Amino acid sequence: MCGIAGFIDFKAKAGKPELVAMTDSLMHRGPDASGYFCDQTEQYSIGLGHRRLSIIDLSPAGNQPMQFLAGRYWIIFNGEIYNYAEIKDLLTGLGHRFDTHSDTEVILHAYHEWGADALKHFIGMFVFVIYDTQQKTIFCCRDRAGVKPFFYYWKNDVFLFGSELKALMANPVFEKEIDINAVGSFMQYGYISAPHCIFKDTFKLLPAHFLSFDLNKRTIDTVKY
Repeated sequence: MCGIAGFIDFKAKAGKPELVAMTDSLMHRGPDASGYFCDQTEQYSIGLGHRRLSIIDLSPAGNQPMQFLAGRYWIIFNGEIYNYAEIKDLLTGLGHRFDTHSDTEVILHAYHEWGADALKHFIGMFVFVIYDTQQKTIFCCRDRAGVKPFFYYWKNDVFLFGSELKALMANPVFEKEIDINAVGSFMQYGYISAPHCIFKDTFKLLPAHFLSFDLNKRTIDTVKY
């Protein structure tokens, strides 16, 4: 189990202190290592954070956020790709070369090679976020069974996400406004059905779905894969 958290702030106010607070609220999910990536463009500031529980490639080479192609892609990943060795062999045959023994690096190479179609190759339990600095996109994905959780918040030009609600709540811009309809759902059924959440403007990414965020257009699309 690992923990991921991050933000995209089109007001460019958030920075590393906010990212560290969000990420370290998930320390219980990943006590072995922590990592933070922050960047600021003319349009937005972005942060990607990771708490690591080392499972595959126990060396520091497997730490995250992990980058690929001289920083074009950045990834944070929670989970395990069970068939990563087979995918790695396939990609090696296509000319890819790897620097680590981690499944995280395999995801990066697969995404570069196939885009969203890389999901057709993955067998496992996973949530990952890939930031493409060239295309200015964020790609968020959840496994088919929804084993790994993913929450996100989109309001007032700020996009927050994390493995748990507490990560979002650790950011001071998060508005803790209860969604009355969600409360009604809980009172009637004993749970709040996805994609809804207890807070307004906050959602759970559905299992077997990915979310694509175009940072230039500020548009979000969710797709069932």
